[in-house]
Amino acid sequence: MNPDVFLALLAFAFVASITPGPNNLMLLASGVNFGFWRTFPHMCGIAGGFCLLLLAVGFGLGALLAAYPPLHIALKLAGGAYLLFLAWKIATTRRMSEGKGGERPMTFVEAAAFQWVNPKAWVMAITAMAIYTDPARPFLSVVLVAAAFTLVNWPSVSTWAGFGVMLKRFLADPARLKWFNIAMGVLLALTLVRCCCDQAYCEESAAGLALGHEPFARR
Repeated sequence: MNPDVFLALLAFAFVASITPGPNNLMLLASGVNFGFWRTFPHMCGIAGGFCLLLLAVGFGLGALLAAYPPLHIALKLAGGAYLLFLAWKIATTRRMSEGKGGERPMTFVEAAAFQWVNPKAWVMAITAMAIYTDPARPFLSVVLVAAAFTLVNWPSVSTWAGFGVMLKRFLADPARLKWFNIAMGVLLALTLVRCCCDQAYCEESAAGLALGHEPFARR
């Protein structure tokens, strides 16, 4: 992968990571409700889980989903249902947690596992692997794509959690917090609409990986 392509990959990874989506909206809400450091395992889980997802897609999972559509449909349904459940949990939160109540932020393992049912994460992973991997150097290019996303992921996720912390004092008023959490829950649910709009391109990219007769086929 030459430097120009890698820079383009970094730009794509940054734009895809910093724009609103399920992960970032949940981090914003978690920053408000739990603070930055209690949200830190959530941020680490996103980075680790998405890196593993990228490697899995690059090394053949994307082609497998294209070859077995029922498996892809089941994954989408499970992801959509879980995302709606998380949206409901955020929308019904009515007070900030100080670690004394039953509420808690998402753990590292939960955040990492969520990437595997996160519709936006699948769109990003399949698109990145379809565009930026090189059939001549399959292993290296897949690792470089995963490394690029991991590199830009940290400033992206920490920015959204930081925004939440900055809003915490303003949202100390219970009425404001209530409507903020409702808004975050609704926006999180609405990300499914955007993901459905992107799904056709995602499936086309996955088909391109499968038709290449190896998981590293370039579009």
